[in-house]
Amino acid sequence: MSFLSTLLAGITPPPVVTPEEYDGWEYRWKFFVFRPATLKTEGYLALGFLVYVLFTFYGIARNSSKAKNWLNAHLPIYERQFSKPQSKGGLISDGYSDYFNFSTGRRNIASLHSVLTLRPRHDLFQILYQTLWTLIDLHYNPEDEVQLDFKLAPGALPHDFVWAVVAKNDLLSVKKDRWDLTFTKTTDNPALPPTLSVMSEFADVTESILRPVGSFSIIEVLKDPKIQPYFRSLSVTDQPRTRPSVPVPAENREKHVILNLRLPSNSADTASLVSSVFQFVDNLTKLNLRPETKTKLKKAREETDKLIKEEEEKEAREEQLDQKAAEKRKAREERMAKLSAADQKKELDRERKRNMRKAQGKVAIRK
Repeated sequence: MSFLSTLLAGITPPPVVTPEEYDGWEYRWKFFVFRPATLKTEGYLALGFLVYVLFTFYGIARNSSKAKNWLNAHLPIYERQFSKPQSKGGLISDGYSDYFNFSTGRRNIASLHSVLTLRPRHDLFQILYQTLWTLIDLHYNPEDEVQLDFKLAPGALPHDFVWAVVAKNDLLSVKKDRWDLTFTKTTDNPALPPTLSVMSEFADVTESILRPVGSFSIIEVLKDPKIQPYFRSLSVTDQPRTRPSVPVPAENREKHVILNLRLPSNSADTASLVSSVFQFVDNLTKLNLRPETKTKLKKAREETDKLIKEEEEKEAREEQLDQKAAEKRKAREERMAKLSAADQKKELDRERKRNMRKAQGKVAIRK
């Protein structure tokens, strides 16, 4: 018997044996006979597939509805603030759990990216995985999230600094995901609700940002009990969120105001906070820092750029050494290939003796 025949025999299912005494449902048409009771396994599989398909379509519709409802609740704010409040095609989806909107055309703001990252309700297995993982990792809490990334126009923020106010429940995830916030120190501020912490490079920055400007106070906005369940963080940064591989020149640094929220059950609940952020952005143009604070901020960036550059140069040197070692190995292999078997054995013996002498020399030095 050939290998193929053996393989086919191994994977071929056994024939269906229908007992002569069959008392279940039976449908006959000419010489066709259909007995449902003999197809229980297939029926369960079909039912499971149907449930999976229905779950998928339900999840797609649910996520799409959540994203559209949130944007529709905040679109009047965008229309008042931007000359182009929406992308040409409206809300853009990437898959079935990520949605985007792009707004532009406003003083002090070059653009606003509204990013909604929802739970993968269309994928039954991912939902089960997330649910089970919450029982293992107490810090893991998958949620629907909204991020508003305001890219500031050139000159809208006259100073370089990193600052944030963060919900204490989100401190661990924020510190893990945001390299720029490693510039800061975390403290409590008595003017803010006890559920929030401030991440700032210097106290002068915090005092200047939290100081009321006219009738507007970001402290009062954050005290609103209606938005506190959904607030995650509000940050101002001149640094990239992921660690750059090379230093970013000061003139090329983009400045951003980033608002992170949990998606509310009632989409309109976060409208007042989103509206207030525009006033917050405008007030940043009036920010004044002490000269010594500006000097410290500049020095901190110079030291970081120096460290990044040193690490870049170190990696480049290591790559060159690895490349030289690889070229040396290749040249040796080519040289050895040209030798006879006896000469190869002699060469290997010489290399082994050299390595032994080097190892003995290192041991002697350590003693």
